[in-house]
Amino acid sequence: MSKKVPEEEYQKTFSGKFRQWMDGTKDPFLGTVEMKKQEPFQETPQKKEEREQDKKRLPERVYDLGNNLELKIFQRFYRVFSALFCIFLVVMLLMAVSDLPPFGHEENPVNNEVAARYIEKGLEETGAVNIVTGMILDYRAFDTLGESHVLFIATCTVLILLRVDKKDDREAHETNDRIHEPKNDMILQTVARILVPPILIFGIYIILAGHLGPGGGFSGGAVIGAGLILYLNAFGFARTEKFFTAKTYRRLSFAALACYSVAKSYSFYTGANHIESVIPLGTPGAILSSGLILILNICVGVVVAGTMYTFYVMFRKGNY
Repeated sequence: MSKKVPEEEYQKTFSGKFRQWMDGTKDPFLGTVEMKKQEPFQETPQKKEEREQDKKRLPERVYDLGNNLELKIFQRFYRVFSALFCIFLVVMLLMAVSDLPPFGHEENPVNNEVAARYIEKGLEETGAVNIVTGMILDYRAFDTLGESHVLFIATCTVLILLRVDKKDDREAHETNDRIHEPKNDMILQTVARILVPPILIFGIYIILAGHLGPGGGFSGGAVIGAGLILYLNAFGFARTEKFFTAKTYRRLSFAALACYSVAKSYSFYTGANHIESVIPLGTPGAILSSGLILILNICVGVVVAGTMYTFYVMFRKGNY
């Protein structure tokens, strides 16, 4: 007969512990660990200096710069290749410059048939007295369409990067910004009341008369944007945002770009297929002339003015 093992000794054996585990009692295979309160970390100046030195020596320990043959070969190849590339680029540029025709020669690219076509047929084909405007918004309107979209995308990027989203941060930022608003500056406000209306009217005139003389959407839009910025500095955000907000800018920019795209898509389609356009060029010199150029100038002016004002607001306020 086998000798009966006492219960206490049996629980210490493997079979006894396994039985306890199967019965659902406290897991006998896990020991108990006494949790001690961890002391706060305090770094001595000597330890901090050693850590900084270890951080500096980390690349040497990881890459073994002294014994890594592949890394040495790569560094030498990189330096030699960089020098050869710079020499090759300089030689190519010098060769290109040396092949340019003499200055003032009749066969120079500046005197080719494209420029002659702009000057000789510009008024007849575009209806714009200003040859530069006819070239930008008719002959090269696709390029101007891309520039307008670049301005709109740049503004959207600034809105994404500088926008303050949290309500608490936005309120604190606006409160701090209100300190810099000259609400009680009578000189600035009086000057703004006198100058802002003529500035805006002058900007509108530059846009509307861009096909008749110097001006256009870019310059007129810049003038209007400057007028809005002056009004903002004089009277503050609360008053300016009563008539011009971020929603206003988005709607105006979208409408202007959509109108520009639709108008020029029509012109591109008719011109590429040699179809006669139904849009009259009007009488050269009249305000309602030059076909779609007047409408395109207005679209470009709206985008430029809104972009200038929005850039200023976002860099100053961070919320719009």
